[in-house]
Amino acid sequence: MNKNKDDQILPDQPASAENENKPNDDDRIDINKSIFQVNRELREKRQQELEKQQEIINRKIAERQKRKLAAHDKRIREEKLELLRLKQGLIEESDTIHEVKEEKVEMSFRKKVSNFFYHNKWWLGIGTLFAFITVFLVYSLVTKPSPDMVVLIIANNEELGEMSEVKDYVESFVDDFNDNGKTEASIYYIGYSDNEYRNYATGTDGKLTAQLQSADSVIVIGSDKLDMLMSPDPASSFIDLSQIYPDNPHVKGYKFMLSGTPFAERVNLDPKYITDDLYIAVRTPVDLLYASHKDMEKTLEKDWEVFEKIVADLSQ
Repeated sequence: MNKNKDDQILPDQPASAENENKPNDDDRIDINKSIFQVNRELREKRQQELEKQQEIINRKIAERQKRKLAAHDKRIREEKLELLRLKQGLIEESDTIHEVKEEKVEMSFRKKVSNFFYHNKWWLGIGTLFAFITVFLVYSLVTKPSPDMVVLIIANNEELGEMSEVKDYVESFVDDFNDNGKTEASIYYIGYSDNEYRNYATGTDGKLTAQLQSADSVIVIGSDKLDMLMSPDPASSFIDLSQIYPDNPHVKGYKFMLSGTPFAERVNLDPKYITDDLYIAVRTPVDLLYASHKDMEKTLEKDWEVFEKIVADLSQ
């Protein structure tokens, strides 16, 4: 009895054909994983591949740099060896070392000037600054007033020092001692007060030191404040006028007292500002911090004539 075709037993198929139709484990998608997990795994796999590629590139770059450095070191060694041979006279010319001669560039005059200023701009700036300072100092020295006489006012009396006409009064007796064609007197007012803070703020102490340690002035208009500054023996700093004017009622020791004289009228000032302690005195020549005894004698010789004229005028 013939068997049905459906019941016929087919021969076994080759195993290779069966494996070809069977998917690989790597290509399978686990149905139990979500789409996000699958994407993350694919990204991680791609990142690993990129890292491997970058590692290969870095290795190639490192090898290239190593070969380049080795070639450079080799060339340096060869050049040193070639230079040594040249110095020792073993060879006359070198195929590896060549003397490079700079080509001289011809520049126009304008270009040369521009190039000079460009390369020396800092030194030119410094030189210009010093030149400006020098010109300023010379100008200040030349144009600095050179008075024929200087009178100091050391008192706490701003009306006398700043608002009176003491300058005009003194100039009326001054001659052209410096031969500059005009007569000029300078009045230096130093407002010394009992307030030490005020004296410090206005620089009074420094002004006093500068003036009393120089020989610019020997005639001083002072008050009791000046006596305190010159203590304990102010008489030793001034000439004794009582020996020179023994019969003058306004003379008290080294002082020519201004109260009771026409001094207020002469300087166009209210008499109430001429207090009983105001006087005129003449400094004794001594060695100072900024001047010598001889410097003060020269000033005294010049100013004494003016002092005598003032005493004669105020004693009328």
